[in-house]
Amino acid sequence: MSLLLRAPTDCTVVSLPVATDSSVRAGTTIAVVEMMKMEHLVEAPADGYLAELHVEVGQVLKSGTLIATLAEAAVAADKGATNEAPTTRQDLDHLNGRRRMILDSARPDAVKKVHERGRRTARENIADLVDPGSFDEYGALMYAAQTKRRSVDDLMASTPADGIVGGLGRINGELFDRASPCAVMSYDYTVLAGTQGFRGHQKKDRLLEIVNRLGLPVVLFAEGGGGRPGDTDAPSIAGLEIMSFAWMAGLSGRVPSVAVVSGRCFAGNAALAAVCDVIIATHDANLGMAGPAMIEGGGLGRFEPSDIGPTSTQTTNGVIDILVEDDAAAVAATKKYLSYFQGTVTQWRGHEQTAMRDVVPENRKRVYEVRAAIELLCDVDSVLELRAAFGRSIVTSLGRIEGQPVGIIANDPSHLGGAIDSDSADKAARFMQLCDAHGIALISLCDTPGFMVGPQAEESAQVRHFGRMFVAGASLEVPLITIVLRKAVGLGAMAMSGGSFHATVLTAAWPTGEVSGMGIEGAVTLGSRRELEAVEDPVERAALYDELVERMYSHSAAINAAAHNELDDVIDPAQTRPRIANVLRAAGEIRPSGRPMVDTW
Repeated sequence: MSLLLRAPTDCTVVSLPVATDSSVRAGTTIAVVEMMKMEHLVEAPADGYLAELHVEVGQVLKSGTLIATLAEAAVAADKGATNEAPTTRQDLDHLNGRRRMILDSARPDAVKKVHERGRRTARENIADLVDPGSFDEYGALMYAAQTKRRSVDDLMASTPADGIVGGLGRINGELFDRASPCAVMSYDYTVLAGTQGFRGHQKKDRLLEIVNRLGLPVVLFAEGGGGRPGDTDAPSIAGLEIMSFAWMAGLSGRVPSVAVVSGRCFAGNAALAAVCDVIIATHDANLGMAGPAMIEGGGLGRFEPSDIGPTSTQTTNGVIDILVEDDAAAVAATKKYLSYFQGTVTQWRGHEQTAMRDVVPENRKRVYEVRAAIELLCDVDSVLELRAAFGRSIVTSLGRIEGQPVGIIANDPSHLGGAIDSDSADKAARFMQLCDAHGIALISLCDTPGFMVGPQAEESAQVRHFGRMFVAGASLEVPLITIVLRKAVGLGAMAMSGGSFHATVLTAAWPTGEVSGMGIEGAVTLGSRRELEAVEDPVERAALYDELVERMYSHSAAINAAAHNELDDVIDPAQTRPRIANVLRAAGEIRPSGRPMVDTW
């Protein structure tokens, strides 16, 4: 039987690899034709031998033109055929070899130096952060834009990914049934000290635009020395047209963002960290808006990197939110922080709530540890405190109640008696914004004598700082619940409750609660001054003072305040957790508020 092979399209014959009368197997290429620079293969549809060729190389054909006649026939097996697997394609071999160059294993000396410092590489940190097999890298084949100074082979070998590893992955998959996508970028200090190169900026521009489009959380490992002066291939003068910093800042209020700082982080690297929701740092970190070279260049003297922005400074001034021991702990803290913004977990354990009854001493002047109340209130091992060493009059923590994420602000009576100073007002106001922006309900544990007073306090511009706390509270769209543990005095208590005890969805107190417009002792001293001064005998005057104070305590007792509608209820401390859980269930799904941004401070 003869088989006719025809041109598949208008084309030109470029090759006729089989001679007339040659035996062929099914699938053998009889002719190669070209149309619009694309080659088409004309193949034998069955075994046989080539009876006749009707065209020549170079001949122009119309679609359907007869090319060859194939006589169908049995063909003996090729004695040279083997069962060996085919060799890999050359293009894939080249790609795989190129991809191996970006891995840590390609630069053992650089990796060794990192490990000798007790640190992990950028790729090791990312591998620990994301779910196994979930990381898809962007821009992996980039290298430093320095081809006018160095060979391409050198740059590929020594500046992989242009010093910044970035891509998309998933995080905390073991906690949630659904996928939890996240973007990750890590500067690589083994590549030109983690400096920001031209191509690295292009990569960040690309990734951050995708993050904005998809609404993904972002983790940035920010170690590095800022801008890189040695790139020769950049088309711009100063790179001020790049979008990375605008894109990164534009994420504020839209998606959760975390900066991880270990080692040295200066200038542009620090600027990117500065716009993140939280900064997690290791003990050996140095974080500053300028490194030693820039400081010296500004005529401000010579400093060692370790002198600039150490953690001892950046934790007490509030720049660093979470201080950890090492890279592994930083990754663990990052995963825990992001988990609060990924939703409710189904597996949780609660503490025995009868212990809540013993948190606040019966002696109303005795200090206690408010963090014990936070830990007992929340699910076991679910609490993460932010900015612990800053604004210490207020504790700000994330936690979970029956698996649902919550934010907690709590007065700490062990510092300034719980009086709210400027730093703690700033801390609380920003934390409120953070929870509101990302749809996390707020719980306020109130025990404050009010705002800090006195000329020294006013030097800190506290009028405006306290105003900020009121404004942040009044703008909340997420549910706010206030529980008065002991003192609820004046404007301070109102600020802890969104501006009013009726601005919340629940304001309740423990039996130890006291509600007053100002400190009780001070109110007696000022309000009853004439009455007290009229008593000449010091012993009688002291007795009268004690009587008036006791009378005001009774008047200010939480039970009396509840009777006058200032409080919704007075509850057994052991019922605090189930009461809050009931309110949160009633609130239903809590959505992000759509804030345009969250203050960086």
